[in-house]
Amino acid sequence: MQIFYTPKEIQSHLKIFTNKQVGFVPTMGALHEGHLSLIQKSQQENDITIVSIFVNPTQFSPTEDLNKYPRPLENDIRLLKKNNVDILFTPNQDDIYLNGLKNATQLYIPKLSKQFCGQTRRHFFRGILMLVNRLFNIIQAQKAYFGEKDFQQLQLIQKMTHDLFMPIEIIGCPIVRESNGLAMSSRNQYLTPEEKEIASNIYRALKKGQSQFQKGLRSPKELIETIMHVLQNTPDLHIDYLDIVHNNLSLAKSAQKTDRIIFAGFIGKTRLLDNVQLGL
Repeated sequence: MQIFYTPKEIQSHLKIFTNKQVGFVPTMGALHEGHLSLIQKSQQENDITIVSIFVNPTQFSPTEDLNKYPRPLENDIRLLKKNNVDILFTPNQDDIYLNGLKNATQLYIPKLSKQFCGQTRRHFFRGILMLVNRLFNIIQAQKAYFGEKDFQQLQLIQKMTHDLFMPIEIIGCPIVRESNGLAMSSRNQYLTPEEKEIASNIYRALKKGQSQFQKGLRSPKELIETIMHVLQNTPDLHIDYLDIVHNNLSLAKSAQKTDRIIFAGFIGKTRLLDNVQLGL
């Protein structure tokens, strides 16, 4: 595996792959099985797989966990080598945001950026798009892979690439879960074993809603009430939002099999996301 630290270095190297199909997996490191599933999907579909590791400061607010975010780079490198990744790109902040964070060129998608996670994290999607656009321009891959756990993020990235005529295909990949059903996330490291068990109730609740849909229930309000009935017995859980949406993130008026139950909340200070598609 080759490692590059600056855009100039990796762009110079990638010139030799003009006739190769390149897949790209952007990450913030602290890699887990969910990331590895994206890497494996890329390796199946492309000649070259590139992974980036960059903890993006523009998606964190001053009150969030930027300084505490896990950065086990040496372990991540060992894991990537073990999984036969071709190239790792791990730049520093100054190489990504050339004019500093305050003067950096920004991207913003109206409406979609203000919904759900954007209601309480108004900086978040602006920061995501600022980074992902830069990484796409540096790497120039044909395909990029993102997990469906961050479903709103996936939809915004797809819209950005569509609206800006970017020649890259965005591939959404299924959520990978821990043995108790908890959606895998680098932030799960913040949870105690007891909190992890509590958090597993989120998936059980979403599956209950999915089960009721399979039995014929179509009212989003009633489906959410069913889910809330399970979640209300979950100690120390603060719910940010719980909704049923179409793939374009508009609220469902009558649930369909392609719709998703989307959830965000906190256990302690740890933010957790999850979703399930209603139809199996």
